[in-house]
Amino acid sequence: MIDIYSKIVDYQKKGIDMVLITATEKEGQGPVEVGKKLLVIETGEFFGTVGGGALEHYAIEKAKKLLKTRSHLTERYLLDQGKVIPETKTLPMVCGGVVTLFYEFLGVKNFVYIFGGGHVGQSLVPVLKTLNFHITVIDERKEIIDGFIGGDVVVHQHFADYIIEKGIKDNSFVVVCTPSHTYDYHVINKILELKLNPKYIGMLCSIDKLNIYLEETYKKFGKDVNLNNFYSPIGLDLGGGTPEDIAISIAAEILSIHFGKKGQKHMREAIDDHNRYWKNK
Repeated sequence: MIDIYSKIVDYQKKGIDMVLITATEKEGQGPVEVGKKLLVIETGEFFGTVGGGALEHYAIEKAKKLLKTRSHLTERYLLDQGKVIPETKTLPMVCGGVVTLFYEFLGVKNFVYIFGGGHVGQSLVPVLKTLNFHITVIDERKEIIDGFIGGDVVVHQHFADYIIEKGIKDNSFVVVCTPSHTYDYHVINKILELKLNPKYIGMLCSIDKLNIYLEETYKKFGKDVNLNNFYSPIGLDLGGGTPEDIAISIAAEILSIHFGKKGQKHMREAIDDHNRYWKNK
């Protein structure tokens, strides 16, 4: 017998998203009993059952969609293809009963990749961990990785090589704070080259460094390159210049984007004119 809860614990440790489907109500005839569970993993695997047949097939496909939106859902299903009930999805079955399934997304708030484990990166991790983000830290300096504290995954590897080999999850957050401007550019350019789709790319930099990057980027990728999700200088405009101050600023910006909040003063607002200048040059 499969222990679904052990599977959940195991996959959570690995930072793998899941949807747990539970039969919460049943009226009439049907192939599932209340309390039955089906666990669907982002890899496409699934464990357990909610009765098989069209109901289970539909539930698995619904769970795959919820994995992308990272959301919960409750739905009622009529197991009789010849009838209709308001606010109930009719499935191609002949049992005649009605079943309610609860889809519970199980996963972290989102995934954050920090390229550079120096002072800012190390200060940022404990803030984000309290907010239920899964954090991967990448740095090519062995002494930094050996002494790094708190990341879910800590990788000793060249920055751009990690992206080539492992990639990054869609709609994730990327923080670029490597020890070199050149490495920063390598990270962001590799994301653009591979057409990856993070929700956020934040680069720690000055306005002068940003101008150099924008000029080189428009030359390399053309003026139509999409930088809508690029935030630099990074963070909300909270003030303060210590690594701890900057970490709070970055975490606040990530939260505001995660929750879709508008009206916050982002540091990148200061470079909108520079961005337009380089595009129109």
